[in-house]
Amino acid sequence: MGVVHGEEMVLNIGPQHPATHGVLRLQVRTDGEVVSQITPYMGYLHRCFEKHSENVTYEQVIPFTDRCDYLSSMSMNFGYVVAMEKLMDIKVNNRVEHIRVVMAELQRIASHLLCTGVFGLDLGAFTPFLWALRDRERILDLFELTCGARLLYNYMWVGGLSHDIPTGFVESTFEFLDYFEPKVDELENILAHNKILVERSADIGVMPKDVAISYGVTGPNLRASGVKWDLRKNDPYSIYDKFDFDVPIGEGKKGTVGDCWDRFYVRIIEIRESVKIIRQALASMPKDGDVHQSLPKKLRPPKGSIYARTETPRGDLGYYIESDGSPIPYRVKMRSPAFTALSVLDEIGAGWLLSDVLAILGSLDIVLGEIDR
Repeated sequence: MGVVHGEEMVLNIGPQHPATHGVLRLQVRTDGEVVSQITPYMGYLHRCFEKHSENVTYEQVIPFTDRCDYLSSMSMNFGYVVAMEKLMDIKVNNRVEHIRVVMAELQRIASHLLCTGVFGLDLGAFTPFLWALRDRERILDLFELTCGARLLYNYMWVGGLSHDIPTGFVESTFEFLDYFEPKVDELENILAHNKILVERSADIGVMPKDVAISYGVTGPNLRASGVKWDLRKNDPYSIYDKFDFDVPIGEGKKGTVGDCWDRFYVRIIEIRESVKIIRQALASMPKDGDVHQSLPKKLRPPKGSIYARTETPRGDLGYYIESDGSPIPYRVKMRSPAFTALSVLDEIGAGWLLSDVLAILGSLDIVLGEIDR
């Protein structure tokens, strides 16, 4: 009988809508329920991070990195200090490196918990969201115990840390991991194999390997498309080369490789791998070492520039820093993994139903703070 086409309609989803995962406006062209084009509009949460960084000292940039990806602030601190230490040729002691890895992987778990919980919420599952928040709170308790903050930490400093870990931190973390590992199985069982969630996410929003690479997509979104690429393995920084862990990739167990379900499930597996890394880092952490040992009295890098990358929960975070020899950066540029993930939305979202668009957006795990940097 042929395809019946109706009159095209333009809908605005957001900018203030819970399923847009921040203040994002999506202009969606639809023919009935079928989406033909998605245009994202950003700028409602503009941080001015890069311009701010040209007007404050190198030390004062760190709190601004917290506010870019506010769901994984430790990871944003980590990326910046790795770049600065590379620029200034600063070596930190082994204890500092171990603490940084523990904090970064705890943050990865907290971020993935929120992503998977909210993804379930987007598709109608409320209880797993509460479970994810409950366990994320336990991690935030550990951060608060260490540096007094639960969201924005300013914890990793160039050459060291703001605080050493407190007495009882290692024992509390092991206790949390023992409690948490069975909870990951519960979260997987109630979500990953749930018939409704599978039907809402399997074979939906497929991102082929070549599309992911051509758009510069990184992190779990790239690995879900079948590309085994993780900077912690492929271009190691800090002491990640000392730890034994796997890099999970999408295998199309419920549908097609690179679909929404794969993007969700890769994060569940990554939570387990982060637990493995934390256990190894805590077990091998040196008991001696001053976390302020390599802190310079004044940050004044030599003239030059540097680009350094780290693996955040959302992917490849890059910092380009240019120094003119003064205490204030001449230029700071940040490569946002969430920005590249958002740019592929139209490519993988067109042709699906309107209800599928929110599932696809949720599976990409974007944070507007780092997109509107």
